[in-house]
Amino acid sequence: MVASDGKGTAVLDPEVFRQVCSMADAAARSQGVLALANTEQKNTLLNAIADELEAGSATVAEANRFDMNKAKQEGMSAGKLDRLLFDEARIKAAADGVRHVATLPDPIGQIVRGSTLPNGLRLNEVRVPMGVFGMIYEARPNVTVDVASLCLKSGNAIVLRGGHEAQRTNEATLSIIRKTLQEQGFDASLVASVDEFGRMGATAMMEARGHIDVLVPRGGAALIQAVVRNSKVPVIETGAGNVHIYVDKAADFAKAIPIILNAKTQRVGVCNAAEKLIVHRDVAKDFLPLAAKALTTAGVELRADDEAYDIIDGSDVNGVNLVHATPEDWDTEYLALKMGVKVVGSLDKAIEHINAHSTGHTECIISEDYSAIERFTKRIDSAVVMANASSRFTDGGMFGFGAELGISTQKLHARGPMGLTEMTTTKWIGYGTGQVRA
Repeated sequence: MVASDGKGTAVLDPEVFRQVCSMADAAARSQGVLALANTEQKNTLLNAIADELEAGSATVAEANRFDMNKAKQEGMSAGKLDRLLFDEARIKAAADGVRHVATLPDPIGQIVRGSTLPNGLRLNEVRVPMGVFGMIYEARPNVTVDVASLCLKSGNAIVLRGGHEAQRTNEATLSIIRKTLQEQGFDASLVASVDEFGRMGATAMMEARGHIDVLVPRGGAALIQAVVRNSKVPVIETGAGNVHIYVDKAADFAKAIPIILNAKTQRVGVCNAAEKLIVHRDVAKDFLPLAAKALTTAGVELRADDEAYDIIDGSDVNGVNLVHATPEDWDTEYLALKMGVKVVGSLDKAIEHINAHSTGHTECIISEDYSAIERFTKRIDSAVVMANASSRFTDGGMFGFGAELGISTQKLHARGPMGLTEMTTTKWIGYGTGQVRA
């Protein structure tokens, strides 16, 4: 049995597989107990975890400094370093996110629909936990907190593989969470980690069908596709973010420039950062010099098609930050201060280009034409479409979910930011009084 996490392959050791399956089975047993907990008990647990994370923030931050220094020495890119950072301010923000999850409605037990048959048999479709989630993710220690809080509130257990780049940070964070679980009367195996097994732990998780109910990869395109291709466990695919912003011929330039700058430069290493700028030809000569000056002043390298290059090069923009785009650029998630720029002749051409090169994450239109916005939002085939707003809003926290499991870019089960509801499935319960089928 062989699988890849995007950085190489690992031949599965039978003993590692046995231990990972045993860990997942222990998580399943403890999940069965958690499923009986009421909302108040789960909320008390989450608030206790938030308090303990804040109390232990210095320890977690110290572990993160070790991981950060090691990653810098190994040449990690600026975008990934930004994801890896988990200082005391971000730990507090994560703890606040856990508290927010505690305030959200509990989806477990919600009746989705119901009916009573002519014979009096009453049927209800109700929300129930998925069971045991598995998550394979890269240098994102905040995900450890987010996923644990969402799983616990939705009655699920979680098995984590957090990547070697954040190993010290994740160990410190998980130590606090697991200790708090025990102090609150729950089994620590509800939140487990296979990090001790390295890459082989991820391989074992992909093979653990029947032990792990659903697997979620979260990271770069190589990691996600490796899990999708190799996993025997059902996968919810979260996507890399080749995010586009389309500036329509009816765009308000005063809105467009701040939106583009925010989407591209606020945090370059996240999947909802904009990577491509598509501009309608009717406004390109007026708009592109303005956008290019703002972006290059912010340190962004523009990778432009021929038409955009000629317009920008003929303006007073610093040409050092302007290069010709290659065909590969249109499919690249940079996670850096780089942006592809293209001119198109129509709204339909913009939609055609975006759908051909999008990863299905988030796309944006800037326009004052309502009919253009309606056409764009209906025809763009992505999980989230924004009109006159930054792509940076595609986030579970921003959507009011408190946190997110990830941004699902597939169409089955869940799509877009995954919060508590998306972490449930349903079952049908029939309440009878002795009915039998004729």
